Amino acid sequence: MFEHYSVLKEETIKGLHIRPNGVYVDCTLGGGGHAEEIASRLGEGGQLIAFDQDEHALEAARERLAPYRERITFVHANFRQLEEKLAELSYDQVDGIVYDLGVSSPQLDVAERGFSYHNDAPLDMRMNQSDELSAWHVINEWPYEDLVRIFFKYGEEKFSKQIARKIEAAREQQAIDTTDQLVDLIKEGIPAPARRKGGHPAKRVFQAIRIAVNDELGAFQDTLHQAARVVGVEGRIAVITFHSLEDRLCKQTFKKWSSNPPLPKNIPVIPEDKQPPFTLITRKPITADNDELEDNRRSRSAKLRVVEKVKPWSEEFKFEEGWKQT
Repeated sequence: MFEHYSVLKEETIKGLHIRPNGVYVDCTLGGGGHAEEIASRLGEGGQLIAFDQDEHALEAARERLAPYRERITFVHANFRQLEEKLAELSYDQVDGIVYDLGVSSPQLDVAERGFSYHNDAPLDMRMNQSDELSAWHVINEWPYEDLVRIFFKYGEEKFSKQIARKIEAAREQQAIDTTDQLVDLIKEGIPAPARRKGGHPAKRVFQAIRIAVNDELGAFQDTLHQAARVVGVEGRIAVITFHSLEDRLCKQTFKKWSSNPPLPKNIPVIPEDKQPPFTLITRKPITADNDELEDNRRSRSAKLRVVEKVKPWSEEFKFEEGWKQT
């Protein structure tokens, strides 16, 4: 059963400013909550293209969205293939795109997927089960230096070196196969006083491994710039993030898209071709209200940002920051 609570659903749908005859893309279909709301607002000429790299999510969403099946095209792919897959479907422009990032509740709650530090399971963490790289490969095969880098960069774990040393020593004796084994090693690498505050001691390292396995930040940066190209003028891009790295990347990218490039001081009027292609709809991120926080504790870290395209895209507004898994 793939049940998933769609965070900031009403705010996201409002931000997309849906037109009944428009073409929209849900890049993170998940349980289908946002997709259902979009599809319900589309008329006879409207269409929704729904992406997910998780086959289990697609299967469940097809069932949930059956009443709208004539308005929806399902795509089994990572959202970094956005332009490629839209071209295959003969779409060169769409009216809106939504991203609901992070791990869905079912992925966390199904123990055998290996995303959770609360349940013992094989080290996996692959959102797309057909991918070769898993958490097992990262923990058992990546060099010490790479482990330190991802723990610090993706998990903001200040005890990255100590934890990586524990992992390195343990795997020389035998393979680290399960989440419980990894949790024990993480705890060993963190001083006792630090383990007693800030939530579960393994949460930052597990986040870092998941991001590395799925190249989440690299894929997000790639897909955002594809979205900027394929969304039409007056179309909108809405992004829900769940941790500081995603939100920082989204914030900085949207700022670059909506800000004037450096210009000589003696230019009194900004030339048309130098004006930014996007405008911010949300100056500050939208967060969950008290009612939603009571219904779903995972909403507490969610942030929604929305931009609108106001003129054709120019590559000089591309935001450059290198996020790669290795």
